[in-house]
Amino acid sequence: MKYIINEHQYKLLLEQDDILRIPFVAFGNDWDVLQRFLNRRGNPPYMIMDDLDLGETNVESLGNLTSVGGFLNLYKSIIEDLGNLTSVEGYLNLGGSKIQSLGNLTSVGGDLDLEYSNVEDLGNLTSVGGYLNLEGSTIESLGNLTSVEGDLDLRDTNIKSLGNLTSVEGDLYMYGSEIESLGNLTSVGGDLGLTDSSIEDLGNLTSVGGDLYLEITLLSEKYTEEEIRSMVEVGGEVIL
Repeated sequence: MKYIINEHQYKLLLEQDDILRIPFVAFGNDWDVLQRFLNRRGNPPYMIMDDLDLGETNVESLGNLTSVGGFLNLYKSIIEDLGNLTSVEGYLNLGGSKIQSLGNLTSVGGDLDLEYSNVEDLGNLTSVGGYLNLEGSTIESLGNLTSVEGDLDLRDTNIKSLGNLTSVEGDLYMYGSEIESLGNLTSVGGDLGLTDSSIEDLGNLTSVGGDLYLEITLLSEKYTEEEIRSMVEVGGEVIL
């Protein structure tokens, strides 16, 4: 099936900042058709206003794509970098892909699943609106990340510092991690699991909305439950 956009429709897509706002569905969700359209216009910067599914495809590059208004699926894709992409409003799936860095990406509005992925660092990423899964990844630093609105899973990682992270709205799992301090973290909305971790102090932490797990840590040997609660407001149980 052939999809044609006339000049009037093209002008409607062109924003004042010269970034094309493109509904992928208008091209029948066909990547090749979209690329032919972009090639005829000199491959300008563009954003996809809806979902973009390139999972298990032979697509090699995102071109001048700057943002995606829905989800972006790159599961088992052969794309090696995100190019000029700065934001994804929905879920970002990089599972099984060849991508090693998030590059210029600064925000993901939904979940970001990097479990056992090839991604080595979070680059310029500052916020995740959903669940951030780093379990089993090779990532060693949270970089510029400041907030996670869902759960954050750091199990089986080599991360030794929470960096600039200040808040996690969901659960934070750090079982068995080598992190010694919570750094700038001030609040966890759900459970905070520090069992069998190298944690030595709670830093700037002021509140945990759920349960606080401290079994097999130096803190469990050093403090009583009452002393822990005097330092941090815990909405659930303190498990020592």
